[in-house]
Amino acid sequence: MLIKRRQFLTTCGLATLATQIRSLTAQGKPSPNTIRKPPHLQVGDTVGLIAPAGIVDAKDIEAAQQSISQLGLKVKQGKHILDRYGYLAGKDADRADDLNLMFSDRSIKAIIAMRGGWGCNRILPLLNYSLIRSHPKIIMGYSDITTLLLAINARSQMITFHGPVATSTWNQFTVDYFKRILFNAEAVIMQNLNPSEVQVEIIAPGKAKGKLVGGNLSVLSAMVGSPYLPSWNKSILFVEEIGEDVYRVDRMLTQLKIAGILNQIAGFIFGQCTNCSLGDEPSFTLMQVLQDHILPLGIPAWYGSMIGHIKDKFTLPIGVEVEIDAELGTIRMLEAAVNRF
Repeated sequence: MLIKRRQFLTTCGLATLATQIRSLTAQGKPSPNTIRKPPHLQVGDTVGLIAPAGIVDAKDIEAAQQSISQLGLKVKQGKHILDRYGYLAGKDADRADDLNLMFSDRSIKAIIAMRGGWGCNRILPLLNYSLIRSHPKIIMGYSDITTLLLAINARSQMITFHGPVATSTWNQFTVDYFKRILFNAEAVIMQNLNPSEVQVEIIAPGKAKGKLVGGNLSVLSAMVGSPYLPSWNKSILFVEEIGEDVYRVDRMLTQLKIAGILNQIAGFIFGQCTNCSLGDEPSFTLMQVLQDHILPLGIPAWYGSMIGHIKDKFTLPIGVEVEIDAELGTIRMLEAAVNRF
């Protein structure tokens, strides 16, 4: 009789909990598995600058402040932004603390990394992912910042942004996508500005839909096997690289393949491989390597999107649903990446 009573109470408790969860969802409050979108930017908002990877100079901060102020935004520096520890911008705990504090600071509306380099992988265990999720904000960068973007997307279930760092060239093309996506909350179509300069090379034609995920190829491959990567199931994977010989690109794509990542994706985009060379002869071309790895997947894919270590760059929302067209080389957002409230 006592056992039945306990079973009854347990059943009632679970039913009540389920009702509460449904009620919270109905009220618009996100469940733990709901992807969170940060609020959009407005003129007068404050942006936090951090140095989570390589060393930063005072002149870099001055230039970054000028670029960001021209967007109508204010700037607040991380406490340890000018620290130095070997080739890193401070000790791991201090760099992680700057990022955690930026998320807890209610005056900060967006966080932009000063630069990439190396070091973000080292601070992943020190980040407060629950805090980050409870204070959703725009966080943006590229190159080594890929680590933070993917980890926060995976562990905090929040949209993050692969785009310019504070020391990037904030030209008209880059600023236009930045403003339309992060200020105006538009669902834009991303397409190369000048096909004669950045030409689309089709690997496999077709269209596909899925969540946009990716970043720097070498950084991404270094994260394989860690608990800081998002789901790859039916995602659209984008990658970019700089200064790598073709055989190294081959090695990194092979790692993604044997780790079971490539066979899960619905589409593939290789942005730019800036200053990549054939290396020692004999060698494959980069396109031959891409065809070897991607063609057997039977998915839409192309090389030559405006993503990577280049002046004109898209702002790519990681975790947002998109549709790609490999023949046109377009990425069409199917939803806004930020909330207007």
